[in-house]
Amino acid sequence: MKHLSAALLAALLTASPALAQDAGTITLGFGLGIVAPKDNNGALAGMESNIGNNTRPILTLEYFIRDNIGIELLGAAPFKHDISLAGLGEIGSTKHLPPTLSVNWHIPTGGKLTPFVGLGVNYTKFFEEKSSLGTLKIKESFGLAATLGIDYALNEKAALRADIRYIDIDSDVVLNGANIGKVNIDPLVASVSYVMKF
Repeated sequence: MKHLSAALLAALLTASPALAQDAGTITLGFGLGIVAPKDNNGALAGMESNIGNNTRPILTLEYFIRDNIGIELLGAAPFKHDISLAGLGEIGSTKHLPPTLSVNWHIPTGGKLTPFVGLGVNYTKFFEEKSSLGTLKIKESFGLAATLGIDYALNEKAALRADIRYIDIDSDVVLNGANIGKVNIDPLVASVSYVMKF
């Protein structure tokens, strides 16, 4: 029975359909992503800062320049994060947009499961900063991004995707016109999405 179960599992993972990723293919994905900044986000005005998590809808668009190699653009609805300082608690919030451009290698397996890895660059724009301490401004950030994910093909035109990204986000913070430090957000971004092939 164990051998039969193993054979059935192997057949499930390797049987068609597979989501083809040939040169010229375009995929479009819709899903949800959670941005989880690392702990201890740096000192602001001498106090340890903490940036909260947030979950929002995400969108991915990928164009395959070669078989199994795609250029992907990640977009999302604006994320909103609470900002806390040690000893003061929550002192404000901000929204941000984190468009990320990556080159992904989709590792061909011939089956339903296709893992992929990617490396790219992120641009993060902060806006609608609010603080009980005064006028808050968080400056824009450029940084590297790395992705690890997997697609599960539902048919030749659609797949379910799960991935996790590391994004380097470091931004100067200005309060009432004075620079009070830098936040090292450096989040992990975990997402699940439905991907369509065109």
